[in-house]
Formats: sequence, C-alpha cells, structure tokens
Amino acid sequence: MKIVFLDVKTIGEDIDLSQYETLGEVVKHDFSSTEEVPERVKDADVIILNKVQINEQTIGTAKNLKLVCVTATGTNNLDKEYLEKRGIAWRNVAGYSTETVTQHTFAMLFYLLEKMRYYDDYVKEEHYVNDVQFTHFAEHFTEIHGKTWGIIGLGNIGRRVTEIARAFGAHVIYYSASGSPAQEGYEQVDLDTLLSTSDIVSVHAPLNEYTEGLMNREAFAKMKKNAIFLNLGRGPIVVEQDLYGALETGEIAAAGLDVLTKEPMSVDNPLRKIKDSGKLLITPHIAWASVEARTKLMDIIFGQVKEFFA
Repeated sequence: MKIVFLDVKTIGEDIDLSQYETLGEVVKHDFSSTEEVPERVKDADVIILNKVQINEQTIGTAKNLKLVCVTATGTNNLDKEYLEKRGIAWRNVAGYSTETVTQHTFAMLFYLLEKMRYYDDYVKEEHYVNDVQFTHFAEHFTEIHGKTWGIIGLGNIGRRVTEIARAFGAHVIYYSASGSPAQEGYEQVDLDTLLSTSDIVSVHAPLNEYTEGLMNREAFAKMKKNAIFLNLGRGPIVVEQDLYGALETGEIAAAGLDVLTKEPMSVDNPLRKIKDSGKLLITPHIAWASVEARTKLMDIIFGQVKEFFA
C-alpha cells in the first residue's frame, strides 16, 4: 500500500506519524498545489490531506486510489460525485477537537471580557509601581454569571460550550440556521431574539447555504452595544467589512475570531485596521490545534485506513 500525505504541515511537525509506516510506503509532502497533485497521487492507494481540492483535475491520474482521508470535519474540498463515480471511498473526522475549541472559546472570551490586554500592559508599563491604591479601577469588567449567552450552531462544540457557560451561571439560548427541530434540554430561539437579547454570541456552525454571510450589518445592528461576539465556526459566516463597521461605530463592544474569510489573512481584510486588542482579538485558526486534538485526529485516521483495508 502507498499512502501519500499531500499537505502534512497542516497537521504540525510535532505530531508522530510513524505508525502509518506499519501499513505500507508513506510519502509526505509539506504542501501541494493543484498543479502538483496529479503527479504525486498517480500511484497512491490512499491520500491524506486537509485543504487540497480533490476532483477529476487533481486525482484523475490516480489509477490505484481507493481511499481519501480528510484531516478535518469539513469536506467542502471533495468532489463527492466524482469520487462516487470512481468508486473511491472518503473519510473525515468529527468530534476530535470538541474540548480544545471549547477551551479556546472561553480563552478568547476571558481575554476580551476581563480586559486582560489592558491590565497586563498597565502592569508591564510599570504604572502599577507606586500606584496610589492596590486596585486599579480605570477599566471595568463584568461576570458571566447572569448573562445571556447565545450560541449559533448547537453541535458537539455548541453543546459543550453550553455546559460550561451554564456552570458559570449564564442563561444559554441557541439558534439553528438550518431550522433543525429543537434539541431536548436546550432553549431554541429565532435569530432576532438571540441577537437582541444575548450579552455573548458565539458561532460554532459549519459553513453552508444557511450560514454564509449570516453575521452581516443587519445582524450586528440588532446586538447589544455591550455584547461580545465570537466566531469559532468558519470565516465566511461573518461579513468582515460589516463587523469592522460594527466595532468602529460601537454597535458591539468586542469581537474574537479564530477564523477568517481568507486564511492566511489577506492584505485587504478591513479588520487589519483595528489595532485595539481590547476591541478585537484574532487568533490564526488555532482553536482546533491542541497537541491532544491533533494526535487524536491522526490516530483516528490511522484507524480508518487500517479498518478500510482490513
């Protein structure tokens, strides 16, 4: 068996992949352009990838290909009709990053809610040295307890965030963009209600026809002025120009994003102009990427390959 990793650096260089060598020949490419893929997969039995587009153009030369494994949950990059026509199986992985994305959601919230950048700068710049009192009150923060937390997308991550938010004493509501029936034990509301009543809004939804551009100018205008917005779903769910406007005009208090419409960040992204870390926090798509989550991800895919050929 020949296993080809097309963009192994998207997994990180610190993850041990040696177990795959017990299955057969393993070839690893750091990254692969659309033009490079056909030559690299022509004699592969299995290809493992994250972002590479899989379609007739890229894998038409792969005469031995039997299995395509995506190191992610989303499969928008797979031409499934073509794979079915060729009789090529595909696998993705769900649930491997629930804990780490949930953790990152709260890390972003605490940073913004408790004005951590401001307080750290205040001390590091030595304003606290010989200060007149032991507590510095120029900024203020509030508790999660008693707040309303609105969740867009109640999958595994949304439910886990709900569990922890409730432990902090928040009232949690959620909106299903696809119109799925209400889940037992969770309070489903319409989007207008969620936006207008929530103090914290976090997105944990996939990108699809229901969510693309969902958070636009009209949506941000409905939110509370003291609200914090978090996107840990997919970048195009947010209209970035409209979020920029909402932050600049004070329609919402702050935003934390782990995903952007274009990744890495494009030079013309309007959010580049906001340098106030108390207003906007952006992390480079790392919420999913704890060592534990990436190890679990690759262990699951190893199991999928082994099981498929067994």
